Amino acid sequence: MAYTTIDNSLEFFAQTLYTGNSTARTITTGMQADLLWIKQRSTVRPNVLFDTVNTNNFAGGNSKYLVANTDGAITSNNSTQLTGIISTGFTMGADNSDQINGNGDTAVAWTWKANGVGSSDTTGSINSTKTSANATSKCSIVTYTGSGSNATVGHGLGVVPASIWVKCTSNAGEDWMVFHKAIGATHYLTLNTTAGDNSGGEVIWNDTLPTSSVFSIGTNGKVNTNGRTYVAYLFAEVKGFSQINRYFGNGQADGAYTYTGFRPGWIMIKRADAAGDNWLILDAKRQGYNGGSGATQGNLNLTADQGASEGNETLLDIYSNGYKIKTADAKINGSGNGYTYWAFAENPFVTSTGIPTPAR
Repeated sequence: MAYTTIDNSLEFFAQTLYTGNSTARTITTGMQADLLWIKQRSTVRPNVLFDTVNTNNFAGGNSKYLVANTDGAITSNNSTQLTGIISTGFTMGADNSDQINGNGDTAVAWTWKANGVGSSDTTGSINSTKTSANATSKCSIVTYTGSGSNATVGHGLGVVPASIWVKCTSNAGEDWMVFHKAIGATHYLTLNTTAGDNSGGEVIWNDTLPTSSVFSIGTNGKVNTNGRTYVAYLFAEVKGFSQINRYFGNGQADGAYTYTGFRPGWIMIKRADAAGDNWLILDAKRQGYNGGSGATQGNLNLTADQGASEGNETLLDIYSNGYKIKTADAKINGSGNGYTYWAFAENPFVTSTGIPTPAR
């Protein structure tokens, strides 16, 4: 059996660095940016998410975006911000708001490939407005309108998703709801807060695990109020390309090694067993990993739940087949603490033909 079905991870997930210049331009990622997450690194700006299902009409600045670190509704993109999603990346304008193209601001774009603008899906008890699912990378973007009753929604992946991020797009005041396979369907995480996993008496996933065709939602307004609109981003694991799982900290600077089977290009970590710690995002594109210790040699990191500028601290090393924690800090390695993580590959450890990829 092939070790991985994805020899070139950059066809399905990419990390791109750029410096804003407040002029219209094209950012080349090497792939279609169906799900596009942009964060300014050098200044305080929101975590801005665009996708091809919601952002499908650029005429007159009609594209829309969400912010990962707030509970706000979807926002109309002004015509100076994102102006197009193309087969090799995306285009932007002068960006009068300085959210994605502020002059002199360094930024990072993380992009996942789904399947374009998508099509309707009648698999669930609620018909999805659009489903854009990639059969190879197992990334899916789903939009739907709530019914107010326990329901199922088709996702198009053909396999069981390991994680689901849901956001109400029509109304503000509703948190991002996150399903993670390690905490199950009776609990949830909140992308825009530092809360740990909880149930709190709120039935988000109808206490039902997702299947290879649908995911379940309860009657909570964060995922299913009658007449409100929602978007769901779903990810299933692909051997050699993505891993969504959990590890436990040992409270030592010589922390645990997490084997992924690929060189991680992007890692998001959230402590799940207690509140108070940020959603840490690290990637192999930005300078600052495997650099020893000290203020100038740590890991450059961002947080999904904050608009803060980039931090720098010693957290972990990235290797050809996983990552190793190198701090006793409780936000990533408290003794006995449980941490959920999402990892996507820069390149596989072993190709589909059984050949190890060159170490970097």
